[in-house]
Amino acid sequence: MTEQLRKRSPGQAGFTLVELLAIVAVLALLAATLPFGMARTRPNSMGTQCLNNLRQVSVAWTLYATDHSDVVANNFGVIETSTTIGAGQFGNWANNLLTWGASTSVADVSNTNVAWLAKGGLGKYLGSQLGALSCPADDYVSAAQRSAGWTGRTRSISMNSVFGRFNSSAAGDPTASGRNWAFQEYRQYLKQAQVPRPFKTWLFIEEHPDSINDGYFISNPMASNWQDIPAAFHHGGTSLAFGDLHCETKKWLSPTSRLSQVKYQYYTVNFDALGRQDYAWHLERTGWVNFSTGLPQFGY
Repeated sequence: MTEQLRKRSPGQAGFTLVELLAIVAVLALLAATLPFGMARTRPNSMGTQCLNNLRQVSVAWTLYATDHSDVVANNFGVIETSTTIGAGQFGNWANNLLTWGASTSVADVSNTNVAWLAKGGLGKYLGSQLGALSCPADDYVSAAQRSAGWTGRTRSISMNSVFGRFNSSAAGDPTASGRNWAFQEYRQYLKQAQVPRPFKTWLFIEEHPDSINDGYFISNPMASNWQDIPAAFHHGGTSLAFGDLHCETKKWLSPTSRLSQVKYQYYTVNFDALGRQDYAWHLERTGWVNFSTGLPQFGY
């Protein structure tokens, strides 16, 4: 660049031609890179929003227990949830079931029925923030549901199966005596104070769209694959809330744990070596305690 082009007189205003060309080049570069930068930050912002949603639901869960002498909200299965809705009792923490159907059945209707959620155990504590039950990245609907005009379902999370009554009205429900419904050799937590390590006990988890139905997330400690499947909405990671109200996103090591494909039907994949490590992490934080001995299991 010549001396004449680089300098201008003290009173001279504006830019030189070379400076204008440089500015235009910089602006063109920014215009080209900005969309990619925004695309990269969008999943992270969704992840942050999801963690905030989980924290909000966890606070609602705690407020429910505070108002019920420390007793935690009910955690029903499919039949139990359908029964309580049909009876107009709305006794579950989340009074809905998720399906891929769009009929007039209780299960299909509850995919989008916000009123039923509002009447549920945590409904009044969430108030107008029922959207916190759904991850912003979860917009999956089936072809039939899309044809019906649906743009999403009302819930993306489920509760740990070690918490709450499984059936609050049936005689013989093992959770009434503090035993887990599915695996009765382990304890069930009916009050917050019973949880020995809240910071190490996950409370809510994002569940895979093909797996989620009731709000009860079951995981057989002896299984070689996930029963209920964690979602992988956040770069192969799953957001969880814990009993002490902290939330985190677990990045799974194995593709057998981050089943990102949605097939609109239930499916599983057996664990590989890394998948077993993922499942060990999960079991260590599920809160399994032997009912008879009181001893924690699986590294808990």
